[in-house]
Amino acid sequence: MYLYIAGLVVLFYVYRWFRELGRVSDKSEKFVYITGCDTGFGNLLARHLDSKGFRVIAGCYSEKGEDELKKICSDRLTTLHLDVTDNENVKKAAETIKSLVGQKGLWAVVNNAGISFPTAPNDWLDIEEFTPMINVNLIGVIAVTLSVLPLIKKAKGRVVNVASVFGRISTLGGAYCITKYGVEAFNDALRRQMAPFGVKVLCIEPGFFKTTVTDFNIVENHLHRLWNKLPQEVKDEYGSDYVDKTKQVGKELVEKLADGDLMKVVSCMEHAVAAVHPRTRYSPGWDAKFFWLPLSYMPTFITDALLLKKAVQPKASVL
Repeated sequence: MYLYIAGLVVLFYVYRWFRELGRVSDKSEKFVYITGCDTGFGNLLARHLDSKGFRVIAGCYSEKGEDELKKICSDRLTTLHLDVTDNENVKKAAETIKSLVGQKGLWAVVNNAGISFPTAPNDWLDIEEFTPMINVNLIGVIAVTLSVLPLIKKAKGRVVNVASVFGRISTLGGAYCITKYGVEAFNDALRRQMAPFGVKVLCIEPGFFKTTVTDFNIVENHLHRLWNKLPQEVKDEYGSDYVDKTKQVGKELVEKLADGDLMKVVSCMEHAVAAVHPRTRYSPGWDAKFFWLPLSYMPTFITDALLLKKAVQPKASVL
């Protein structure tokens, strides 16, 4: 009995592997719009898809990001100044893209732009600390997608949204998990709504990777900035050594889990854009596959117990 089940599992994975090998044709005629191309995954993806022959439209926040991509890539690549929080800028970028793609339409948009700071206990924060991240990570994703959705429908193309394992399980204070849960919800609704038009909507859910998102020097700066703003009453509740303990635990977590091979994520993005039969979801990173995602399916009391056991507790904790 168990051998039959094991055999079926093996057959399923072999079948899926063969099915996913096929790549779309006429890449030189397919335009791909990527946000957040200054650094990290977006920058690598722009370069990678350019090398594969796609017509990349790279949205960069800075002139420096645009200039560096132009130097490295072929003349197929076009750069745009893009601030995903500026709706007029988003609309202007969409108009430029419309003139570039013409009647072919836009093959894919990859919503990669995102920020992850500040991250801290929620009672350290005010609403102004939440708003910028929500505007970039969630409202920006929706605004960019809607701005080019008619072009994607015309091409029967793809929307690729970069979420996170923290869109499945919430472990952090601040807006990061909130925005990634929101991206997951937007992704799921859009996938079902666009299916009748032949548009595929796909989600990337990376684990820990070594990017600016996991740069612990930035984490430390934000922790100290927020700590210094706290009322003395709150500092007393957490204890004077709370920040130091949090820094130590955070560094150990990043050292153990953060993967330096960013191409694991970029390869998933490329597959979502280029495969004839892409997956609905991708979870790059061993920590995503074997820890965070399984943890998100466990009963709440087990998840809470495991996460609280590893968390730094405030001085006034009753646990």
